[in-house]
Amino acid sequence: MTSAEKKKLIASVAEEVKQKFEHEGSGHDWWHIYRVWKMAARIGRKESADMLLVELGALLHDIADWKFHNGDDSVGPRVASEMLAARGVTPEIISKVALIISQVSFKGAGVKTKPSTLEGMIVQDADRLDAIGAIGIARTFAFSGHMNRPMHVPGLKPVFHKTKESYKKSTTSTINHFYEKLLLLKGLMNTKEAKKIAADRHAFMQEYLKRFFSEWEGKS
Repeated sequence: MTSAEKKKLIASVAEEVKQKFEHEGSGHDWWHIYRVWKMAARIGRKESADMLLVELGALLHDIADWKFHNGDDSVGPRVASEMLAARGVTPEIISKVALIISQVSFKGAGVKTKPSTLEGMIVQDADRLDAIGAIGIARTFAFSGHMNRPMHVPGLKPVFHKTKESYKKSTTSTINHFYEKLLLLKGLMNTKEAKKIAADRHAFMQEYLKRFFSEWEGKS
């Protein structure tokens, strides 16, 4: 595939994804995908990765998220494969992109989810970076509102899920989600660049939580 053909393919996939997700309201919208795409490209260039796989994996990583398909994590890779096949992409590339998508998600604190390829690690890092920091906080509350979760329940303790099934069935508060997932992500980054970015975003979340609890008790 020539450079021009790769650019045309990426642009075509991006346009279809944008049309599908532009008005999504749970925090898994087009702009989340756009940010993951751009961050993955940034990290991918530093890591000398296969940029076609990185960009396609990033653009399609949420094409059919299991959270919106009754916990079925086979839907995303299948839908992505169909989209790429319709564009004449080779089975080898389709298989590699589907693998990236199948390995990207967080599945609980006690579940190992390190991707098996460099490109998968990069897309996972980019996706997780968008779950932390200022934007990550905003997305967490947007998603919790979408799921009708309470903002905070004093006395409700976080649960550190040891299985994917337990995590998928979890019902928690927005604040507990910080402890069950978001504050864990800094230590789960794969690449040097992502670890550096994550450290700053992690610190911001810690400061936010301090302020949140202070205001909750009327101290600030």
